[in-house]
Amino acid sequence: MADDTSIFLGASRKPDDSYQRAEQLLLQYGNRHGLITGATGTGKTVSLQILAEGFSNAGVPVFCADIKGDLSGIAMMGKAQDFLVKRAEQVKLDPYDFQEFPVIFWDLFGEQGHPIRATVSEMGPLLLSRLMNLSEAQEGIMNIAFRIADEDGLLLLDMKDLQALLANIAERADEISSRYGNVTKPSVGAIQRTLLVLEQQGAAHFFGEPALRIADIMRTTRDGRGAISVLAADRLMMNPRLYATFLLWLMSELFEELPEVGDPDRPKLVFFFDEAHLLFDEAPKVLIDRVEQVVRLIRSKGVGVYFVTQNPLDIPEKVLAQLGNRVQHALRAYTPREQQAVKTAADTFRPNPDFDCATAITQLGTGEALVSTLEVKGVPSMVQRTLIRPPSSRLGPITADERRKLIDQSPVAGQYDQTIDRESAFEMLQKKAMGAQEAEEQAQPADSGRSRWTIPGFGNDDPPPQQSGGRRAPAPRPSNRQTVAEAAIKAVVRSVGSSVGRAIVRGILGSLSRGR
Repeated sequence: MADDTSIFLGASRKPDDSYQRAEQLLLQYGNRHGLITGATGTGKTVSLQILAEGFSNAGVPVFCADIKGDLSGIAMMGKAQDFLVKRAEQVKLDPYDFQEFPVIFWDLFGEQGHPIRATVSEMGPLLLSRLMNLSEAQEGIMNIAFRIADEDGLLLLDMKDLQALLANIAERADEISSRYGNVTKPSVGAIQRTLLVLEQQGAAHFFGEPALRIADIMRTTRDGRGAISVLAADRLMMNPRLYATFLLWLMSELFEELPEVGDPDRPKLVFFFDEAHLLFDEAPKVLIDRVEQVVRLIRSKGVGVYFVTQNPLDIPEKVLAQLGNRVQHALRAYTPREQQAVKTAADTFRPNPDFDCATAITQLGTGEALVSTLEVKGVPSMVQRTLIRPPSSRLGPITADERRKLIDQSPVAGQYDQTIDRESAFEMLQKKAMGAQEAEEQAQPADSGRSRWTIPGFGNDDPPPQQSGGRRAPAPRPSNRQTVAEAAIKAVVRSVGSSVGRAIVRGILGSLSRGR
């Protein structure tokens, strides 16, 4: 049975299907990442639920997405049901206690949880280009846009800020092209149209302030349990690219903000990435390489990342190699690709002489899985055919009234409800354009009485000033040379601009550190 150093997952079975031993996940290796795979309806969500419960009871905050709505039941106390009690007896879970867990509900659209936002500047050009599915040339323009915003001190907070910046870049396309490379108005226009589509799909709800504070998903309760942040993702899944990009941004924020802690006795946070195939579908190689780098390095920040997906082939090999704790539910093998998936899953386990792993994967029942976790010294345990324990919280979704009550009583209630629209790129560029227009209008009356061309003696030329002795002084020649004061002012402006540019440093996934 689990103690304060491990999470009880279930009980492994002997070849005759009798009880063998308790299967556990050691908390000291909880930040070595993990993988939960299996076909639809085989029990992946329950495995995620009992892991989240175990980490919470160990004082570890958890972040997970609720794709179908049934994970929300973790906020309510479970009830004894025949099949749950029977499973508890099979795995020797005694006593089988029911619990409710501290849950904070989040929702990008602010409907089923607290609004969750990020600024455009924090998202960065790489993730934003991924979200918008931009071409290589368009991604280059997006990088130039962020470079100009960083240099000019333009805050990109929401969609209108980015639209205003792109419009400004289109107007200055020739000037910018000479500095950064070819920027064409058609390419900028294509990005603007993509932004419009993205806005209509609901992305405008995500970009803005107040932005999510990482500390709010790393809370613990007074009794020492870790808060479980549940992201309502049923509507969000209608835009799967936004879902994947948001979770990538959150993972990169954790990587950039959290300090190095080495190998703690338990994780600082566990992050469940459900429907993980969306992260890697059609992703450019540069993004996959950086994700692999983040997964490899974020372990030392005390963060465990657990990918949940149907098929182990959904995860690139470099990332798959970083996942030490594995729960493999049943897979079907009707097509060549499914057969390859079974073989891949079987080959990643440490073999057990008592059964053939590839055969067992296709014969697992609901709530049964092949389990291998890291043992002492980080060595993978021999794979075991395991009955997964029943959850202590409710199995199934909560009601709308229960959800609303929990949201109202949340520790972050009222902190993210109202959108803040402070002065940013949109307002700054608007003021600049209005100032230029006013200057032009003020200059017009001074020139209105003059003709561009004058003919001496016909009244359009001003009389030259008189010198002593009645001679006319020569007209002064126009000069392009700047005064000493003007030169000094411009030098200061260039110095300030370059200092701002040096101060802005983007992270491994292009996101902007809040420690700037």
